[in-house]
Amino acid sequence: MQYLPCLELTTGDNIEASVIWLHGLGADGNDFAPVVPELGLPQGAGVRFIFPHAPVMPVTVNGGYLMPAWYDILSLDIDRKVDETQLRASAQAVKDLIARELARGIPSQRIVLAGFSQGGAVAYEAALSLDKPLAGLLALSTYFATQGSIELNDANKALPVAIHHGVQDPVVPELLGQRAAQCLKDWGYQVEYRRYPMEHSLCLPQIKDIGQWLAQVLALKAS
Repeated sequence: MQYLPCLELTTGDNIEASVIWLHGLGADGNDFAPVVPELGLPQGAGVRFIFPHAPVMPVTVNGGYLMPAWYDILSLDIDRKVDETQLRASAQAVKDLIARELARGIPSQRIVLAGFSQGGAVAYEAALSLDKPLAGLLALSTYFATQGSIELNDANKALPVAIHHGVQDPVVPELLGQRAAQCLKDWGYQVEYRRYPMEHSLCLPQIKDIGQWLAQVLALKAS
């Protein structure tokens, strides 16, 4: 099996949970690694953080320039035309990483899938179509690109979903985060929506909120 290349960081000695965190367009798996020590997770809680690196491909909206990307973006209008075939291929690669965690002894209910911007669109597709229940889905400054075509799996019908967005985001307008939240609520999902006074990024109060949410959905305790 050929897996996506990943950066891995661990907290604690006995790994009991995993977080697979997807970066945005043009970045790589190192982008969010510095966040881990700032999350304020319970002392000694054993979590494996997995930060995959997207493949390099030409991106149409950037003039065909080669860069790390989970899929091609064909237009940047509010409805975001994307290459859904490539997006689903990336989602399958993420599902393969989830399967690897299962083989390493981590139950699916102890795995969180997170994604920022383009990575968040892949996370929506991978988590909501997965045939095994996850601990949670964290969607950061992103949009639900496959809302009209995704094949939902009932295994994650009760999946806790946290959606975070910056109110001044010039890259992915907050309206897209709100649309995703409303869609999932209409479908019966448990959605927590948070807004932050920031642009297309993370901020310290948000990072603390993420740490508390992870501790909650993964039932982390100090050791």
